[in-house]
This record gives sequence, C-alpha cells and structure tokens, in this order.
Amino acid sequence: MLSPVVAGVDGSAESLAAAEWAAREAARRGRPLHLVHAWNWQPRPSAGGIKPAAQRYLARRVLRQAEEHVRAGCPHARLTDEQTEGPATTALLRAAEQAELLVLGSRGLSGFTGFLVGSVALGVVAKATRPVVLVRADEEAADEHLPEADGGASTRTGYRDVVLGLDLKDPRDEVIEFAFEAARLRQARLRVVHAWQTPSAISLGPGDVALADEERQGQEWQGFMCAVLQTWRDKYPETDVRETVAEGRTSAALLRAASAASLLVVGHRLTDRPTLPRTGPVTHAAIQHVSCPVAVVPHG
Repeated sequence: MLSPVVAGVDGSAESLAAAEWAAREAARRGRPLHLVHAWNWQPRPSAGGIKPAAQRYLARRVLRQAEEHVRAGCPHARLTDEQTEGPATTALLRAAEQAELLVLGSRGLSGFTGFLVGSVALGVVAKATRPVVLVRADEEAADEHLPEADGGASTRTGYRDVVLGLDLKDPRDEVIEFAFEAARLRQARLRVVHAWQTPSAISLGPGDVALADEERQGQEWQGFMCAVLQTWRDKYPETDVRETVAEGRTSAALLRAASAASLLVVGHRLTDRPTLPRTGPVTHAAIQHVSCPVAVVPHG
C-alpha cells in the first residue's frame, strides 16, 4: 500500500489551504490523501470544559469541512480521514511516520511575505523524520504556476521554479533527491542555490575554501556544486537545472531565489539531544519569511 500524503487540519484557513495543496501534491505523486485532526483528551474535564463526545463531534465537523474544501478543488482526490487524541504535535509526528510527507498550514503575515509559524508546526518540523511542507493561508493553485502572457493568474501554464537550498559543506542525498523529484513531478526548472561567505583567518575549518580572492572562491564553489549535482543530473536527465553560487548570507540568497518559486526545499539536521526542539538558522528564516510553500527535509 502506498504511503499517503498527510495534511493536519484544525478548521483554520491555513489548514484548509494546506489540505488543498496536499491534495494537489498527492495527485502529482499518485498517492492517497489522508486528513488528520488532533484534539486533546482530558480524563477529568474541568468545569465548563468541552466533553469528549462534543470534542469528537467538533472533530468530525472539522474533517468534513476540510473534505468538502478539498473536493471542491480536487474532485478526484483519493481521500481518507482520521481524528486522533492529542497533544497535536505528538499526534502529527505519529501520523508523519507512515506518510510520504506531512503538510501543515501557517498563517501569512498581513502586509508582509512569509509565515507566522505556530508552536505546533515548529515542533513538528524540528522532530519529524519525514519531510514536512508548510503552506501559507492564502496559497492557491495558480500561485504554483507561471502567469499568463498578460500577467494574469492561471493553472494552465507551466510551474514556477523549484528552489533547493544546498549546503555544499554537508550535501545530503535526501534533500537533493526530494528537490529533483519535486521538479520532475512538476516538469519545472530546478534552481539550486548555495551561498558562501569569505572565512576569516580564525574561522577556517576542514573543507573551507580559502583562496586569496573572492572570484576564485566563487569559481571553486561553483565547481564543487557541479560535481555534487552531476550524479543527480544523470538520474534526472530531463530536469533543467540552474546553479547559483552567491556570496553573502544563505537566508538572504534563498529569500531572493524563492520570491517567484512554486516550492523551496531546505534540509534540517535531526539531533538526539533532549533539549527544546529547534531548527537551524537557515531553515528557521526560510519557514518564517519565504512566501511560497517550504519543504523541510530531515536528515541525520
């Protein structure tokens, strides 16, 4: 049985947008879509609290609303659903273990690009062992596609670029493969971005490129990127790959590259430390400020 694309829903506008995006992604991958709603069960509800029977009724209503929303945009979706007892982060992590990928919603910041990412989404991203995609509340199908010749929105045009943020000091196959596969499914161009900064004399470490002038450093990183990507170009010969090596902050380079993308792909290193879950600075900046959907791919 094929593992599903899973979407967490809670009745909010952002979760409905995430469910619809997940339905489109499931169709692209030939996978079923599974909707999950988590609610907190308390064995002794406090006075005035919602009783379990009422919580189950509300959960069913949330799932029904999400199903209707998905059917309106993707009438042929292969759809199942599940209500489960929380906490929400734990329930979603459990659902993600059996998923092709997990899709969650994030509120768009009014007047700004990017996301307002809640504690549940951040907790899931930090701990999930499967890819997690964050989708903003106002994401629509046309946003994934190039505009018409007159500038109008369309779902009939080709897909916008998929952007991969590639750490050439620690390139990970899981992250690279996810990006190439996403581009293949969309028949989209893949733009691979690496940013580097001139190391100081005291910050040089193993693997650092320490040439005298910046131009030669850029050329060295470009050559390294070509070598890293060659295996994947051979595996995906029909994917148009564009490489960008830029000097500066990685987060700034990704924000520029993803400003007109259909999807941004970044990696996230999983740790065994029993501290509060957190993401790295580049991943955190991406999920907070990039306006397109962001796929966070975990690796060891």
